[in-house]
Amino acid sequence: MQMLKRAVYLCAAATLAACGGQEPQQEPGAETATQEAALTQGTSQGCTFNIFSFQRPGVLPPTHDIRLNRAASDTCAWPQASLLLGTSYNYTPSISLAANDLGVAVSFTYKSSPSGSSGSVLGLQHVDPATMTFVRNEGLAAGRFGSGSIYSGNLTIEADGTTLKVQGTKYGAISGETIIVPGSTSNSNYIATYPNFFTSTTPRTVVAY
Repeated sequence: MQMLKRAVYLCAAATLAACGGQEPQQEPGAETATQEAALTQGTSQGCTFNIFSFQRPGVLPPTHDIRLNRAASDTCAWPQASLLLGTSYNYTPSISLAANDLGVAVSFTYKSSPSGSSGSVLGLQHVDPATMTFVRNEGLAAGRFGSGSIYSGNLTIEADGTTLKVQGTKYGAISGETIIVPGSTSNSNYIATYPNFFTSTTPRTVVAY
């Protein structure tokens, strides 16, 4: 009997998996939520910024506003503020943000017209963290005369701290793109690179694959 009690005690003290049970599982969606937060939130000069979109209630066709928010905090020298980045009609935007002390970079896909035949494009902007104003406006479109679509554009700042990379999916060719695999007919993925994005207007380069 004493040995049985000891075995029960050891089983309770060990992990559930070691005793034949299941390990504690992360809540469904928690990992995805963390990844999404990493793509839509960042810090610049002590302030936390996040990009978000919301659909205007009761408006048809569906209309989405894309905004940048600066949160008030003890480490931020400026008050809470919000900036309208753009508006998308009849299309749910894909959004992304990357930031460091040089500035805040934001991207979002959108349709400027409610027409179902219009393609989606990518807006790319550099926002000053202090004044919440636009420093640089760029964009990406695909297809002849914008007949294609840019579906996403996730932002990352390279290790040098100044080069911005935009990576996503598309339909149609982006002007000036280089195809990595000659002869490929898909090329639905792209990487656009902007050297010195926060401090210059150096043109981008684009590769498709």
